[in-house]
Amino acid sequence: MDGLIAFWDALPQLVQIMLKIVAIMLPLMITVAYYTYLERKVIGHMQVRMGPNRVGFFGFRLLGLGQPIADAVKLMFKEIVIPSGANKLLFLIAPMITIAPALAAWAVFPFDAELVLADINAGLLYILALTSLGVYGVIIAGWASNSKYALLGAMRSAAQIVAYEIAMGFALVGVLVAAGSLNLREIVMAQEGSLLHWYWLPLLPLFLIYFISGVAETNRAPFDVAEGESEIVAGFHVEYSGMTFAVFFLAEYANMILISALSALMFLGGWLSPFQGTPLESWFAWVPGIIWLLLKTFVFMFLFLWFRATFPRYRYDQIMRLGWKVFIPITIVWIVVVGLMKVNQAPWWFN
Repeated sequence: MDGLIAFWDALPQLVQIMLKIVAIMLPLMITVAYYTYLERKVIGHMQVRMGPNRVGFFGFRLLGLGQPIADAVKLMFKEIVIPSGANKLLFLIAPMITIAPALAAWAVFPFDAELVLADINAGLLYILALTSLGVYGVIIAGWASNSKYALLGAMRSAAQIVAYEIAMGFALVGVLVAAGSLNLREIVMAQEGSLLHWYWLPLLPLFLIYFISGVAETNRAPFDVAEGESEIVAGFHVEYSGMTFAVFFLAEYANMILISALSALMFLGGWLSPFQGTPLESWFAWVPGIIWLLLKTFVFMFLFLWFRATFPRYRYDQIMRLGWKVFIPITIVWIVVVGLMKVNQAPWWFN
């Protein structure tokens, strides 16, 4: 072990950073690929269907676990068709603009007290800034496609993203007020004590609004009218094919995982054990913090799939009314409530 530590310390700093990035991105991209498989299996089970169960490895079906790999290979070899009259440069850049923020946000995400690529003091501000950039990829994709259907889908999707982005931002302002820090690691440490010290309880309205807004911002059911096949073909990416479409597809699932992880981090104590402060704490002391974080994240990831299999699609006017006239006023009021609890040191979260 000492030899490995000495070898690591001897590596140039740039090489260390690149290896850390690979250590984050590689599992993330594998998770994104198999999240699509999980969605098809989970929804298939809920609807009494089989889901993918044919493609495996080396002649063995293995419950269809090879399906995401087969899908990736198929998309890589499909032709990328660019519509005539489209702005070729912007048409190809748009998918990259969409997926880049979803991946770059993980640079400041703490997986444990010491397990973070860049422990910056303005981590929360960095997350807010990056997640707001994804809407530009949507708008550019719709405009550059030279298609009225793609442009109309882009406008609807962008309006929806902006509406719910504001609600998500206000929800995170409540977390900032409660923790008194923009540092993501310090936000988690401020929730130490027990399960009842986590912010899901004092910030319950903000917690619910943040996650529901995350579902809406990623254009997932029941907020997927911007991509409703019966209404507007496939939305802003209707003209995309091959790997350009795959990048949009991966960006959606990467954003779902990011929203799930941030919800666990901000409101459910991140890597903190749910048995902290209880007699069972010593029993589970051997479980690494990152395991607790991943389990909490998976709960939210499962909810994304459950919602899609359960709820009918909302009308577009209902979605916009919910964002502007319900969520934003509630978040503003609850920020004031949290501020009063913070000033008065309301036990037991802020004392």
